[in-house]
Amino acid sequence: MSEVRDHTDELKIVSKRYYGRWLSALVVLLCVVAMAHSMMNNPRFEWGVIAENFTGPSILQGVLMTLQLTAISVIFGFAFGTVLALMRLSSNPVLVAVSWAYTWFFRGVPMLVQLFLWYNIAALYPKVALSIPGIGEIWSAQSNALISPFSAAAIALVMHQSAYAAEIVRAGIQSVGNGQIEAARALGYRPSQIFCHTVLPQAMRAIMPPAGNEIIGQLKTTAVVSVISLQDVLFSAQIIYQRTYEVIPLLLVATLWYLLMTSVLSVGQFYVERYFGRGISRREKSRFWQAASPVSTPEAKRSISNG
Repeated sequence: MSEVRDHTDELKIVSKRYYGRWLSALVVLLCVVAMAHSMMNNPRFEWGVIAENFTGPSILQGVLMTLQLTAISVIFGFAFGTVLALMRLSSNPVLVAVSWAYTWFFRGVPMLVQLFLWYNIAALYPKVALSIPGIGEIWSAQSNALISPFSAAAIALVMHQSAYAAEIVRAGIQSVGNGQIEAARALGYRPSQIFCHTVLPQAMRAIMPPAGNEIIGQLKTTAVVSVISLQDVLFSAQIIYQRTYEVIPLLLVATLWYLLMTSVLSVGQFYVERYFGRGISRREKSRFWQAASPVSTPEAKRSISNG
């Protein structure tokens, strides 16, 4: 018996080896290194030109324009989208029909078409006037003077964003259970209090992930304003390379700026989602890099250690 026990003590548990996993990782890593080496050593990328123009005055002005259009479209788009969502959820059939028709139209028409329509609105309404019955016209203005390229872009972006925001907010509100609303009513809350203190805080958990993606998408959508000669990042790059014929380096400058702005928004989205989702997840990540890491969970770490 002692000999059997001694042999048992000598046994060791050997983890399973995942050779295919490490081989595939090595192949992918070699491809990434080869691609990076090609980009860094290809003289046609002209990294010196990229570094020179990355913080140029014209490019920075385009960055500010892009951020300004994004902020305007997101703030007013989600504000109007919330109104449209409440109209869609109301018991008034007229409000429901108007909200549905608005969302149907502005989600169905491409953003570029909407931009051209607002930019050329003077062809339909050369003059905008405000009249009061019995008094007459009290204010008027020419559409060309009233609708500038910037205002046309802002209006198109806001109306486009509000249609998508309405569906995001509506889905978030509908994700809140009826029991929560009934409990708030039992406590004597008014409808406005029920929405602000009961429905909206819980709905934000479902609203924030798609809303964050929509905001990032809206930042990239602002690139279409370059077709009406509004100086965003892309149009600023186009102005420079039309003069210097350095097309690829300037397009890479615009690409890097878009990547930088969307990365900042992604980090902000993570912290906002963590704020509204506190108390739901058992293992909340305290830092953005922990959530982005593929080995941030104990299961992933255990899987890799076994491999």
